[in-house]
Parts: sequence; structure tokens; C-alpha cells
Amino acid sequence: MQLREHMPLAPYTTLGLGGKARYFMECSTEEQVGAALSYAAEQRLPLYVLGGGSNIVFLDSGFSGLVLRITIGGIELRDGSTPEVRAGAGLDWDTLVQSVVQRGWTGVECLSGIPGTVGGTPIQNVGAYGQEIAETLVSVACLDRTTLERRTFSAQDCAFGYRDSRFKRQDRGRYVVLEVTLRLARDQQPRIRYPELQRAVAGLGGLETVAPGEAVRRVREAVLALRRGKSMVLDPADPNTRSVGSFFTNPVLSATAFADLAKRWTDIPSFPADGGVKVPAAWLVEQAGYPKGYRTSGGGAGISTRHALALVNLGGTSADLLALAEEIRAGVEQQFGLRLAYEPEVVNPSSPPPSRSR
Repeated sequence: MQLREHMPLAPYTTLGLGGKARYFMECSTEEQVGAALSYAAEQRLPLYVLGGGSNIVFLDSGFSGLVLRITIGGIELRDGSTPEVRAGAGLDWDTLVQSVVQRGWTGVECLSGIPGTVGGTPIQNVGAYGQEIAETLVSVACLDRTTLERRTFSAQDCAFGYRDSRFKRQDRGRYVVLEVTLRLARDQQPRIRYPELQRAVAGLGGLETVAPGEAVRRVREAVLALRRGKSMVLDPADPNTRSVGSFFTNPVLSATAFADLAKRWTDIPSFPADGGVKVPAAWLVEQAGYPKGYRTSGGGAGISTRHALALVNLGGTSADLLALAEEIRAGVEQQFGLRLAYEPEVVNPSSPPPSRSR
């Protein structure tokens, strides 16, 4: 394990933004993670635990403490009537999805193409096209940053919500994820909840006449095609992918609040959500006057030409990007009375961070 100083953080993020870390370590084992945590505590250093860097905004000032990058790998596939997969926190997430889909197992196919690492998925209950990690997670093994004790949480223990979990709330910054175990299904047709994905799958021939194993592979193919069409699959040749994906989460309103909003905006789209109504943030952003391809006056940041929720680094700074995010948020609030929430974590270089990013 090597301690490096004044390490540029931009190359470790999908945005390609951020200053330097005062100290930087990569840890590929639980023992190394424990040693790094002990070092940070002894030196009284602020600590940030980094995964794949796909859901993070480091400021231009960098990070004044220790950035600990988790590279714990490994994947174990357990076949059976209810197959399971156990994977290290540093494994690339889509590598896991591809591995289980190739075996015809269902449960995470709609999460294909999402960048980042396995360890980041339970932190914000990663989801797409109506599927969430909460539906398949069995357990997540963590290291307590204070006691250095290993602790395992069940799915129920994680207190999952929409893009939320205990790791973002009461236990924010307390644990480092080491490994995740998921339980999947075999010989079961995939569930498709979003009309957009239903149309994409129909364009590939549908699922009615194919076996479950082929059906799950077809869903993955459709999801990847949709994400590529929105520049949501990492591609060095596509400048639109210099983003964190969706920068804002979809607001979930009470039925009463939505009914009031619909009186003023009769064409507002919506989807049912647990205990409320979900409104597409992309629609709100565009209706507030921020279309795809919008750029800041200086040109350093903008909105993807393919997806209204993806804020893109166009050669500027973190300050440029965050200024655009605040401009959009203010515009939506003025138009609709709704304040959008950020999906990525903006790291304050001097305050305690969450336990890890994607």
C-alpha cells in the first residue's frame, strides 16, 4: 500500500474535474482498508472513501486530507434455484451485471451500463428503469471507520428508499463497504416497468417467444442501447459522457401536491411511486428553459445534447459545473415551486464525507 501526495483527483472521476488530494491511497484488501483508516485517524486527517468516481464532484480546491480508493475485487457466482453473487466493493458494477445476465439470471438487467463500482450501489440504492439494488441485495459487509470492526447489514437493515439508504442518513460517513451479496432469479421472465424500455425491447423482437435466459439478455441489450442513445454509457469518444449521469433526482410528491401542480401544468408527466407520485426531473428542467445542449455563458459546462439531466464538463471547472447546477435548480424552483435534489455527492474538502461514492 503506497501513500501518495498531491494526487490529481480529476482522472479518478467520470466528470474529469477536481483539484488534488493532499494524500491518496489505493486499498485492495480489507486489511489495507483498516490500515489506511488507522493512519488517517492517527494523523487526524479528513478522509474520503472513493469508488469508481461516477457519482462524485470534487471541488477545484481538491481535498485536504486522505482520499482512500477502494479496489477490492473478486466475484463469486453461486448457482442454484435462487442463485447468488458475491463481489468485492471495487469490482466494476457492469462487469457483475454482464456476468449474471450471461447466465440468464434476472434481477439486475435493467441496471446494465451504470458506471461505478459494486460498493457504491447500496449507498444510494442505485436504480434505473424501475429496478433498484434493494430488490436483490442480500447483505453488504462493511468496516466501521471508528472501531475497525466488520459488520454485515441485511437489505432490511439498510433502510432503503428512493436513491437513499441508512448510509446516506443516520450512518453517513461511518462505514466503508467491503463486499456485496445479491440474490437473483433463474428461469424467470424479466419484469419491464417503463414504457420506454418496453418499446425498446419490442424493437428487438419482444420477450414472448424466447426463453427466460434469452429474454434477460435481450433486456440488457435494450437497456444498453437506450443508455448509449443518451450518452449514459462511458465512451472516451463521446464528450457527453464527461458527466455523473443524472445530476438531479426525480421529485416524489404527495398525491395532494401533485394534484395541485397538475392544475397549473395539465401536461406534466408522472409515474406512481411508493406513497406518492414521481415527476421526471428532465421534463422540469427543459420546461424551465434549460434544453439539451444548453451551455453556460463561459462555455465551461453545459447540458448534454442527449439528456437533459446530464450536466457535462466542457473543459471548465467544478465551479462552472456547480454554478450551472444552481442556475437550473433556481429556474425549476421559480417555475414549479419544486427544489431539485442533487444525485451526486459534492465533496466539501474539510467536512466529514459519506462512506463511499460510486
